Amino acid sequence: MAYHCHSSSFLLPLLLMITFSLMMMGNIVVASRQLVEKTSPEVPELPKPELPPLPEIPSMPKPELPPVPKVEVPPLPDVPTIPKPELPPVPKVDVPPLPDVPTIPKPELPPLPDVPKIPKPELPTEPKTELPPLPHVPTLTKPELPPLPENPDLPKPTLPTIPSLPKDIPIPFHSTTTP
Repeated sequence: MAYHCHSSSFLLPLLLMITFSLMMMGNIVVASRQLVEKTSPEVPELPKPELPPLPEIPSMPKPELPPVPKVEVPPLPDVPTIPKPELPPVPKVDVPPLPDVPTIPKPELPPLPDVPKIPKPELPTEPKTELPPLPHVPTLTKPELPPLPENPDLPKPTLPTIPSLPKDIPIPFHSTTTP
């Protein structure tokens, strides 16, 4: 019951909005048609206003900047060069040879114990089940259909003609602006 009340409270405003919008669209079409059919009055041309001449602005002389004085940079003082240090030669170090590493014999593992063989179990054989034969289904003969009656030659259908508008009537254009 509550669902029915909720759906009707949603549908009623929606239907009202659709109805009012359709009514307003009809008024706009009628009003625009009336505007197109009426002749607009002639508007007299107004004289163009003459503007006073713009005042002349005197040209200002280009400002001259004083010349920038040249700055003399004193020469860099002489930096004494440091002699490259001589490194003593690296002494050769005698590396003693590596001691001989004794080879370890490969360990021998004891043989694996014998696993007794278990005979394969024999499964009992199941007796074959015989299916009973299917029951005999009688074959049906094809039913004979009565012959269709012959159709007489029917005339071809004719489509109605679409009326056309006279060409001397101007087509009104709908205006999107409202007065």
